[in-house]
Amino acid sequence: MLTIHAAPLVLPVGAAAVVDGAVAVDGDRVAALGPYAEVAAAHPAARVRRWPGLLTPGLRQDRAAELLTRCYHPDPREADELGELPLWGEAFERLAAAMDATRRAGSVRRGLQRMLRHGTTHLADPLGADDPALRTAVARSGLVRVPAPPAGAAPVRDGVPDLDPFAAGGDLARTAHGPLRVGGRADLAVFDVPDEAALYGGGPRPCVATVLAGRLVHRAR
Repeated sequence: MLTIHAAPLVLPVGAAAVVDGAVAVDGDRVAALGPYAEVAAAHPAARVRRWPGLLTPGLRQDRAAELLTRCYHPDPREADELGELPLWGEAFERLAAAMDATRRAGSVRRGLQRMLRHGTTHLADPLGADDPALRTAVARSGLVRVPAPPAGAAPVRDGVPDLDPFAAGGDLARTAHGPLRVGGRADLAVFDVPDEAALYGGGPRPCVATVLAGRLVHRAR
């Protein structure tokens, strides 16, 4: 079924923003993009999902390898002991020393799920070149592996990697996987913020939905 994702503001990247915009998705492809009234009129039988805030292309996570291999993502049942945030550095090393393959696989799986909750649809390589289990987990998640951006094309931030791709300091054009375009793959993210400026800085930028190849893989409750 064709689905229209509508939002008060659509930011395609590489093209003008669309106020009261919409993206029509047919299978795993973008079928139409433009003002909601026009997209809805062209596809009257489509299911409509209305989102708050703004709709963007899915995001690229440039520190995926560190997040998946140098961090531990606690199970919710471990929250009282370990908290809910990824463990990094000495805390990770202490756990890793005694971690078996099953526990490590669970951490990787949770890390991938939590990336989706931040609007991530693409992961920058290198990623698991010598780790078949990691490559398999990424493939099963549906997240897309892409080459790392050229030097200088994306901000570099040392220290603790963050599940939020915007935490590195890049703007949408540098953080999105690419532009939304008709005929392209339907990888989308929706943020409950009023405008593009609210995506940056230290304020909250809740991701309310992530669409991966046309499938709604994350929806905030």
